Amino acid sequence: MVSVSIHTFVADSDREETMRKTIWTALFACLAILPLRGAEWVTHSGDNQRTGWQKNENAISKDSVKNLKLLWKITLDTKQRSVYSLYGPLIVERAITDRGFKELAIVAGANNDLFAVDADLGRLFWKKHFEWHADVPETTQASFLCPGGLTAWPVLQPLPQRGRGAPVPPAAPTPTPSAATTAPAAAGPQRGGNPFAVRSVFVLTGDGNLQQVNINTGDAAPPVKFLPPNGKPYSLALVDNIIYTITGQGCGGNPNSVYSMDLNDPAKTVRYWRSGSGGLWGTAGPALGADGTVYAETGDGQTDPAANRYANAVIALTPKELKLKDWYAPTNAEWLYKRDLDMNVTPVVFPYKGRELLVGSGKEGRFFLLDSQSLGGTDHRTPLFRSDLISNEDIDFAGAGTWGSLSSWEDAQGTRWVLAPVWGPKHPSATFAMNNGDANVGSIAAFRVEEKGGKPVLTNAWISRNLMTPAAPAVANGVVFALASGEWVRQANDREGGLYQVEARVQRSQPAILYALDAATGKELWSSGSQVASFTHNGQLTIANGRVYFTTYDNTLYCFGFPMEH
Repeated sequence: MVSVSIHTFVADSDREETMRKTIWTALFACLAILPLRGAEWVTHSGDNQRTGWQKNENAISKDSVKNLKLLWKITLDTKQRSVYSLYGPLIVERAITDRGFKELAIVAGANNDLFAVDADLGRLFWKKHFEWHADVPETTQASFLCPGGLTAWPVLQPLPQRGRGAPVPPAAPTPTPSAATTAPAAAGPQRGGNPFAVRSVFVLTGDGNLQQVNINTGDAAPPVKFLPPNGKPYSLALVDNIIYTITGQGCGGNPNSVYSMDLNDPAKTVRYWRSGSGGLWGTAGPALGADGTVYAETGDGQTDPAANRYANAVIALTPKELKLKDWYAPTNAEWLYKRDLDMNVTPVVFPYKGRELLVGSGKEGRFFLLDSQSLGGTDHRTPLFRSDLISNEDIDFAGAGTWGSLSSWEDAQGTRWVLAPVWGPKHPSATFAMNNGDANVGSIAAFRVEEKGGKPVLTNAWISRNLMTPAAPAVANGVVFALASGEWVRQANDREGGLYQVEARVQRSQPAILYALDAATGKELWSSGSQVASFTHNGQLTIANGRVYFTTYDNTLYCFGFPMEH
């Protein structure tokens, strides 16, 4: 009944304002009988703890996943920059527009583009291109280290919280002629959680401007300066109306930093913490603890706290102000620097038996379990647990070890799991209780968090089938989705010197393949086979409402799910 009414309204888009009011009246009536909360994916990895765990999934299960189909794919009009093209989608479960209820997939493009796609139909809903506004010109040299353009996953404004005391988000831009010149007005109180509040998506463009965009229309408020231009920020995080990001590689001559901005601050003050040395390049951006503490890993450089140099470390910063709270650096940090084995992932944060724990890793192929109350003990060098080498026997700086980000979930029995993308072969001395075939080019490794000797440890549980350059997995209802990105990631050109150019990486890459694995054993349950045409760089999965999404280098957004009668 609801669907029929909405399609009737859409059929005549030229009706007068009275009809528009009728539409909204009908939508209010419809909403009264529909659930207000569905599954969404509002940020990279689904949440600020960067777990990659979709807790609100009902359709996908170990029994149903064998029926997964390619529902649709859509090629979006953006310009590739080096190996970067599209970033994975954010999912709005119910956008209430004058064209009816819409589930939207919101995708950022490397050429400073933003798209909204109707997730039911696989059709473009709106597109927004952001013009360059900075004191310096946009870089024209795009490498895989410093591609320029848009490099950070956007972040969705969360659904309004219910009850008193909920943070008040800034108002979304409205589709009026003045939207380009008038700053958004402050939002009024939203006690009770108004389900019709217009939400925003926040986008960080290559000129360093933070863009606030109305998810229903694509209209943007005036941009706010956040970062220097031509840098390389990673995924945004939003909590308590404070935006965070991290930067790496020193792109554009900009120092490696963690940044924050309070969106409710009229002055829009930008705060930052400098690593003093290593870049921060976990692809999921910063992770945030339950108390708002900001966590990140720093990459190669000098580790000298006395000189404020915190390379190859896990750092903890205060919310908003970004003051250094704590840090952990491995005892072999100098070796890591010498062999370019960066700590290079976004740590994953999770609760465990009344504590909040973190797991970090890097190109060395080892994992660290840390207590949020004391990351490395009194000497900042002693973690709760330090694993043996899981990968990278050859000490390879480019195609082995752990890259990107991690995942974590808890099963029905209360067991906490940690999942990691492993590039290259498993280390010959690493043993797992369950193996799923020879994994000589990459795999997903699964660990259980267990108590041994009165302390939490990571226990090797299973390792997946062979996966070429896997992305961080995502989890729903006991199913692990693993994406073999297909990307060829060698960097140093032994014969000609220097680094391989983008053309070589593209030509030698292979099409991505999506797999569904049993989260308890790693056994393969389903795969996409040969349905995907291109590889993906820094690929990341999105799960919501019985659908799994990812993007590929050829500017295509894929949606796998269960067919639904319309």
